[in-house]
Amino acid sequence: MTFANILYEPLGPVARIWHNRPARRNAENMELLDELDQAIAQAVADPEIRVIIIAGKGDHFSAGHDLKDAAMLRKQDTPEDRYEFESLRYYEYCLRIWDAPKPVIAQVQGACIAGGFMVANMCDLVIASDDAFFADPVVNAFGAAAVEVLVHPWVMGLRKAKQMLYTGGRISALEAHAIGMVNEVVPRVELESATLEMAGKIAQSSSFALRLIKRSLNRTAEIQGFRSALNAHFDTHQLSHMSSEGQAARAAGFDNAIAGAKARIS
Repeated sequence: MTFANILYEPLGPVARIWHNRPARRNAENMELLDELDQAIAQAVADPEIRVIIIAGKGDHFSAGHDLKDAAMLRKQDTPEDRYEFESLRYYEYCLRIWDAPKPVIAQVQGACIAGGFMVANMCDLVIASDDAFFADPVVNAFGAAAVEVLVHPWVMGLRKAKQMLYTGGRISALEAHAIGMVNEVVPRVELESATLEMAGKIAQSSSFALRLIKRSLNRTAEIQGFRSALNAHFDTHQLSHMSSEGQAARAAGFDNAIAGAKARIS
């Protein structure tokens, strides 16, 4: 399969899938999201692949949804269109990462923002470089109720999630590690090798045992309400698009909102 916005790199029992729009800080446009989902499906279907890595070329993992992609915005002209678009490309695609029967590792450097935050935190493990940071400025900058997949309280704790979402600020890789959201923090130059080392250790285990233990661990979260909470928030997020402030932010143009988000994060 040929991809234009990602790179699919088989490395023995590991498939490394790169966001590959470094000039756009790996902003996730419609094509990238579709290709990422296809690549994950390809890795899942390949019996030789035991572990999947999701990474980003260049300085950043991902700056989030590409709000300057005209084609993607045209797909969301009406509330009905937006619901269908976000349901598939933001919500269902993320859940396919969570549901993948093989371990998935996020390899994160630089910015991991909003939509990028969703992708990374639906992975089983997160290995971050010491210059990585995480943010979701959507409440403040766009007048919407965070991103579509509210994984935040599940990976960082309720109080820290509230602080980050209420203020629109960032947390560093070291802080993310301290609260348990990130598994390891390594120097930037060691990020690829450290992630591959972790993937290699995991790949030595029985693929069937890995599949079953991932299912059991995910079910533990789901018994506590993980999937039900994500479902509930997705609909709440859609409602927030229709608020007067959300509509005003959209009417003013996303350039203003993006500038506001950058100010919050910096």
